[in-house]
Amino acid sequence: MDLEAVRTFLAVVDSGRFREAADELSITQQAVSKRVAALERELGVRLLDRTARGAEPTIDGQAFLPHARALLHAEARAVASVRPGRRALRVDVLGRRLAPAALLQGFHRAFPEVELDVVTLFDADAAVAALRAGTIDASFRAVTMPGRRLPEGIEALPVLDEPLQLLTGPAHVLAGARAVTPEGLVGHRIWIPGIVSGTEWAAYYADLAAAFGLTIEVTGPDFGTEPLLDTVADTPELATFVGARTRLVWPEGHGLRRVPVHGPTPVYPHFLLWAVDNPHPALLTLRAHLAASPEAPGSAVSADRDGDVWTPSWARPRERRPLPEPVRSPDTP
Repeated sequence: MDLEAVRTFLAVVDSGRFREAADELSITQQAVSKRVAALERELGVRLLDRTARGAEPTIDGQAFLPHARALLHAEARAVASVRPGRRALRVDVLGRRLAPAALLQGFHRAFPEVELDVVTLFDADAAVAALRAGTIDASFRAVTMPGRRLPEGIEALPVLDEPLQLLTGPAHVLAGARAVTPEGLVGHRIWIPGIVSGTEWAAYYADLAAAFGLTIEVTGPDFGTEPLLDTVADTPELATFVGARTRLVWPEGHGLRRVPVHGPTPVYPHFLLWAVDNPHPALLTLRAHLAASPEAPGSAVSADRDGDVWTPSWARPRERRPLPEPVRSPDTP
């Protein structure tokens, strides 16, 4: 259906005259008549009656009227859904159970007036391409990988150094430990299926294994979180790594244990990435909120543990900086 014809029909109904509709739409009166006639032919009914008082909708026109308005409302919503600055703030979180998703939920609680559209892209290359194309506004990633730099026009803000934890089944030899050191994991089988070469998390775990002499197994297909938990729960020789803020739920009978790793604490460096020319008004609010978080690198909480953490050498150096206040809309109390 020609939405311009629908828009013209509504302009005639609302103004009551073809001439006034033509003035409103900046077209000729003849064009208004042609559009309405074309719409009537498409629908197979007469929509408007010409009277001495102007134009009035017929019975069919009155029946069509609310649907015509709904069509234009749907058009406006469709345009707004993909137009930067008008659509929802679109953020890539990699995984909905991972720490970045929790950070984004915290932002939503602080700024419920900001509409969000959460997406999950596969790796940093896909995320950067989407940032440059403007199809997403921000992405949580680890940067910069060995041998790579952020492309021109892409900026990164360190937002969270997430400690790793060891996840074991109840029969694992370390299940009862209050904490373990990285060196204490040497010789143990740590299973992380689904690591894909060339991704930022593959680079991270390769550096972690090399730094401490760990054995990280990537054998077998990745069937998802639940099968991984089932296997770890049932196999005393296997353990895996999870982020401290990764949300996991397992059956009560699994008896899984989350064991902190200290001395030093391996942390996964999460950054927020965005394109410097992105015009979305809520992007600055998101950046300011994350920078002001007490968990952000450079904060007082982070500084307390900076001397006892390990992160890859390729991660961007943490620099102290003034923490901006989150930007709120004028209507926010």
